Amino acid sequence: MSVAAAGLQALVQQMQGVAQQAGGHQNAAQQVGGISFAGELKGAIDRIDGLKQTADAKAVAFSRGDSNVALNDVMVDMQKSSVAMEMGIQVRNRVLNAYREIMSMQV
Repeated sequence: MSVAAAGLQALVQQMQGVAQQAGGHQNAAQQVGGISFAGELKGAIDRIDGLKQTADAKAVAFSRGDSNVALNDVMVDMQKSSVAMEMGIQVRNRVLNAYREIMSMQV
């Protein structure tokens, strides 16, 4: 497992932990219009993971000499994956900061 894959796995586990914690509270604020925060978070993590897997699959296919995969396609997919990962990290950081701030508030 590469360092990037290990980092992705750690990010996914952290975000799933936050999603489970958020999903564990059964209250009216959990769902807005039938959409749950935990469900949206899981969907975003799945999309990031899908982009990473697609980029990895194209890179492997290109390195094996598959004539159906062009280098520019591999590079574009790798950049998409990288940008999605960075976005996921930034969202995670902001969610955790907001969670910590809310938890530190006195009621």
